[in-house]
Amino acid sequence: MSSDFYQSSILPYAAIVIKICRAYTNTQEDFEDYYQEVCLQIWKSRDNFRGQSEWSTWVYRLSLNVCLTLLRKKKNNRQYFASDSLPETLLEDSQVFTDESLNQLYGAIKQLSEIDRGVILLYLEERSYKQIADIIGTNPNNIGVRIKRIKERLKNLLDGKVN
Repeated sequence: MSSDFYQSSILPYAAIVIKICRAYTNTQEDFEDYYQEVCLQIWKSRDNFRGQSEWSTWVYRLSLNVCLTLLRKKKNNRQYFASDSLPETLLEDSQVFTDESLNQLYGAIKQLSEIDRGVILLYLEERSYKQIADIIGTNPNNIGVRIKRIKERLKNLLDGKVN
């Protein structure tokens, strides 16, 4: 992967990738593996971007699909790729597993279904219902109801009313 491509096409959207990867991992090591695999897949798939959506929407969808694929592979106890470390500048900026209240929120989000995790992350990024529907691959009319149910579930999880 060229440094120019990473700097211009991935790094500006690193926050998106970080949030999605964090929602589907439990350790810093897994997070780093998922992040690297998403970046690799963005680079490998860049020629498949047809411009029918914004680049950020495409990055979201690709990140979500990669994380879901890796999660399924991990559940099947397969080794999926070797681990290297993230660029130091990214680690300095993110330190994704150090804020306790944020860890509690992500802990609750991780108890949601795989698709609901993606929906709530997109909602927290202030994406429109149409954008969320496009990324998830569903109807925009269903997103509002789904988000309402997800918020209620998260509130119950955070209040300790649900296991």
